[in-house]
Amino acid sequence: MKILVVDDDPAIRLLYKEELEDEGYEVIVASSGEEALKLFEEENPDLVTLDILMPDMDGIQVLRKMKEKRPRVPVIMSTAYDYRDDFAVWASEAYVVKSSDTTELKETIKRLLSKQ
Repeated sequence: MKILVVDDDPAIRLLYKEELEDEGYEVIVASSGEEALKLFEEENPDLVTLDILMPDMDGIQVLRKMKEKRPRVPVIMSTAYDYRDDFAVWASEAYVVKSSDTTELKETIKRLLSKQ
């Protein structure tokens, strides 16, 4: 299974990449919305973790474009802030608040990938 991790924070990209590779996933990373959309097309990931606040294009815009192209790919919105009341994130399959403890993220990924 291939996971695309999208985050403008290099520490989060590295943490998620290492943690998810330890779980046996192939992990590709993107630091911006533009890069994420390019890799989404080229790499055909099975799941995406997507930061909401990014400098070039926010995660909601990226989510919409990804869902237009491949509506069945599960997307986990990942952010340091709680956006659950924002209707725009409801288009994603899950929502995880960023943390150095990746347990919730890993459990969410397993749950979503088991449904595919």
